[in-house]
Amino acid sequence: MPLRPRTNGLARAVLRFRPAAFVGTFVALLMTVTIVSACGILLETGIRASAPPTRYAAAPVVVAADQQVTLRVGSGEGAYDVSAQVPEHARVDAALLDLLAPLGRAVPDVSFPVRDRAGRAFDAYGWGSTAFSPAGLRSGRAPDAPGEVVLGGAEGTGRITLDTPAGQREFRVVGHTDRPGAWFSDAEARALSGHPRTLDAIAVFGADAATVRAAVDGRAQVLTGADRAMDPQLAGAKEMLAGLGGSFGGIATLVAVFTAAGTVALSVGQRSREFALLRAVGATPRQIRRTVATEALLVAPVAGALGCVPGIALASWWFGRLKEKGAVPAAVDLTTGWIPLVSAAGIGLVTALLAGWAAARRPARIRPGRALAESAVERLRPGWIRTPLGLAALAGGTACATLAAGSSGPDAANAALGVVMLFMLAVALLGPLIARACATLFGLPLRATGAAGSLAAANSRTNARRLASAITPIVLAMAFSSTLVFLHTSEDRAVIRQQQTGMLADHVVTDPHDPDRAVAAGAVALTRTTVLAVVGSGPERLIQSASAQGVAGDITTVQDLGVLSGDLARLAPGKVAVDRTLAAADRAAVGDRIELRLPDGTRADPEIVAVYSRGLGLGEVTLPAADLAGHTTAGRPTELLVRGPAPEGVGPVLTAKAWTSARSVDREVNAWANTTMAAVLGGFAAVAAANTLVMTVLDRRRELHLLRLVGSTRRQVLRMLYGEALLVSGAGVALGSAIALTTLIPLTKAVTGSAPYIPPTVYGSFVVAATTLTLAATALPARRALRLGRT
Repeated sequence: MPLRPRTNGLARAVLRFRPAAFVGTFVALLMTVTIVSACGILLETGIRASAPPTRYAAAPVVVAADQQVTLRVGSGEGAYDVSAQVPEHARVDAALLDLLAPLGRAVPDVSFPVRDRAGRAFDAYGWGSTAFSPAGLRSGRAPDAPGEVVLGGAEGTGRITLDTPAGQREFRVVGHTDRPGAWFSDAEARALSGHPRTLDAIAVFGADAATVRAAVDGRAQVLTGADRAMDPQLAGAKEMLAGLGGSFGGIATLVAVFTAAGTVALSVGQRSREFALLRAVGATPRQIRRTVATEALLVAPVAGALGCVPGIALASWWFGRLKEKGAVPAAVDLTTGWIPLVSAAGIGLVTALLAGWAAARRPARIRPGRALAESAVERLRPGWIRTPLGLAALAGGTACATLAAGSSGPDAANAALGVVMLFMLAVALLGPLIARACATLFGLPLRATGAAGSLAAANSRTNARRLASAITPIVLAMAFSSTLVFLHTSEDRAVIRQQQTGMLADHVVTDPHDPDRAVAAGAVALTRTTVLAVVGSGPERLIQSASAQGVAGDITTVQDLGVLSGDLARLAPGKVAVDRTLAAADRAAVGDRIELRLPDGTRADPEIVAVYSRGLGLGEVTLPAADLAGHTTAGRPTELLVRGPAPEGVGPVLTAKAWTSARSVDREVNAWANTTMAAVLGGFAAVAAANTLVMTVLDRRRELHLLRLVGSTRRQVLRMLYGEALLVSGAGVALGSAIALTTLIPLTKAVTGSAPYIPPTVYGSFVVAATTLTLAATALPARRALRLGRT
């Protein structure tokens, strides 16, 4: 009568007597849950992030402009909306005051920066705002006439000269408050703000939100509760966290699942002989499959529960660093809910079950008489499911690479992202075939090193599936880390080169005083900001953020923008010059019009009069400062560019070289984010690679002992294993570098217009790290296995 082993007993026995395989599976699943839960926590934080209302906390209802630009794309049932946060602050029409006045007390609110002659900067407001943002008088009286101001802080009366967005003015101090700032009468505050026809917001007292909403009739938003916070940094932080947890989290999840699935499949595959014996003594296919499923149920829940702890720690560390760098408002807290934790644990469990089922499918299905014979030698014939899928992924990656190489702007960037994902999918699916080809190619130099090298090459080719399990994580680490890091180095190098080449000015005045006087003396004033460009046509339209500079003066005397077509001399109100990447994204040329959203969301359709090549370092959109008047928060120029001696008394002065260095500091957050993502993915893949190599070496103890029994010395066996490790690292580095390069070439061409810049020392460190990792993960367990064999 055939033996009918109990499924649970088999699983527990394997867990007891084959701990190495289970430890490897446990580590892979734990790392998967860690990275998935961390990204999920950041995504949930981005979705749920909120900040308490501060300035408008005492105003029951606030009327404000929509801080999002929304674009309708497509037509009919396929139409959808795309939105983007306005770069600065959108304002409401001041005419709404007359509509809201009959409902109750409607208080206009404007705020703008001012500066005294000593260079001290502070915010200014209308006195009416004290109704919802109290600033009690410490002495004197409220301003009620033109030319009067109430100051915060210092005592004393007299007159004071202030730089305002409307120009330099002299005011009489009529009072003091205990809060820093300056207060004018409401009418004068609106005149001095630089945008007298618009208001930051309107606070409404004595009317409910529904009544106000009916009066406004869609011309503005009516805000209550937490929505009154109106923190522009909060909206940017929500978008960044959602993108980080969603986009990067999706990639990280895919990488983690691929790696964990490979580890689970390796663990099951290493026990093909045991499954063959079970089939020979009467175990049914259903029992084999249930055994593998039970093993997953024994390991995956524990790995999921424990993996959530470092996942929370990783998300907390990541979120804390973003908050330290100012990318997240201080009032926003990390949201740690149950949804990302349960989802991460569930993904780990499903991954273990599916990978185990796929790996156990053949040993469970094979006839008992052939089971032992099949388990003795690795099957060389490609799988009929994974091979066609892998070839399809390879073809898709090649098509995307071709498309990206022939495109520019966002099209190239989007296609390049598909390249890396499709090629990685192809590597995962075609692993055994790729591994056998790598063993043949890299085995040639190994065979030249002697008997140990020849044995390493033969082993690698014969055991291609085992080799593929080790190579895939190295490829993942190299491909993603290289893409993220070298994209930043390429962009950073292009920015610095364009700034160094394009900056003709000798000195740059940052945050200038009385810029009108300096422009009259020959300086060029710049208002640096950001605009939104609507590019593309039809269903391919999208909103793209672009750096901009508003110019007052002759820009050609202080900057060489690298004009490719058109003439900067034609720059005038209603006309604009754009960088070549922006023009290519919109398929526009000189003489065409481009749709822009100014910093406050106002639409403009200027004519393109020039296309240039140095926008990445100097500004992707160049337009007259007059077109930005009333549309920026500062309301004044942010820089003065000066040829010749350094000016005095106009503000902080930097040399052109110092200005270039200071500008690079602004890119630190982006560089840190890319490096952190590369470290997270690379670190995960590195641990997975080490885990796989350790599992592989420990599973080969019988083979290593047999080599010792037939006369091989301990040194020869170790040299054979070192040769296999070098083959693994060499193949992983070569494949990962090829994928990264295929992705980077079109991506950097679209972003910088040049080939990728790969610092030799950084790339060398990646290669050394991969090689050291594979050697260490092979040598340590091999030495232990040989030592145990000797005893």
